[in-house]
Amino acid sequence: MGAGHDHSHSSDTRVSRMIIAAAILSAFFVLELVTALLINSIALLADAGHMLTDLVAMFMGLTAVLLAKRGSSSPARTYGWHRAEVFTAVANAALLLGVAAFILYEAVERLGNAPEVPGVPMIVVALAGLAANAVVVLLLRSQSKDSLAVKGAYMEVMADTVGSIGVLIAGIVTVTTGWPYADVVVAVLVALWVLPRAIALARAALRILSESSPQHIDVNELRAALESVDGVTEVHDLHVWTLVPGKDMVTAHLTSSADTARVLDDARAVLNARGLAHATVQVEPPTSAEDCSCEAKD
Repeated sequence: MGAGHDHSHSSDTRVSRMIIAAAILSAFFVLELVTALLINSIALLADAGHMLTDLVAMFMGLTAVLLAKRGSSSPARTYGWHRAEVFTAVANAALLLGVAAFILYEAVERLGNAPEVPGVPMIVVALAGLAANAVVVLLLRSQSKDSLAVKGAYMEVMADTVGSIGVLIAGIVTVTTGWPYADVVVAVLVALWVLPRAIALARAALRILSESSPQHIDVNELRAALESVDGVTEVHDLHVWTLVPGKDMVTAHLTSSADTARVLDDARAVLNARGLAHATVQVEPPTSAEDCSCEAKD
């Protein structure tokens, strides 16, 4: 009872902190976007675009936490809504790529005729952004240690701090030197910094959706380890995939004439040692290796 109460309280705290963080980021996003449009700052616009992706990551994490809290599995969705997080990651990556491409296009358009952008509003908004990010980081830091969803949002906010620092530098350069291209240069740097992160996010999400084997799992080594279990003569139909980040799945058929319970225990130890706790293992006698009549699940 006590442990369940503590878990529920921790989940409630996580949700409330994420809601507060999302509200802070939403308010700052509106401020930054409106200011960017009013003063015609492409650097602020680039940072606002990145802030939008932070919000997507935040709501993605909040949704994942809420779904995990309510327990969303059903006969029609035995895995629940776990994959919603991955689909949202694809959308987030597409949004990041779109923002980066737009900013680069606008920057090229301004290379020959950079408009005058007032530096003081840039400095004020950048400082406000750093303050907002600092508050959100403090809200999520402790919770990010216990939740992958919160950790993803936390890392996005940490990364956005780079954009705010860039805008601050552009504003200071504009005020002190009057150089009109500071805004453009920072915008390009932010866009180029976002691009590889967006591509990496898209690749990771698409790898999961295609049910490829996790990069940190050597399937050949895993097969050899299972084949080395005493009594196992063959391993076939070995499949390893990722349901969501941090939750890898595996199925395997083992041919063996030894004691089934012992073989299962030894195979489970091999899988657990590699972080593959979500496993379905079937042990088959040599004379009926293709018969799936004897199944054991973990």
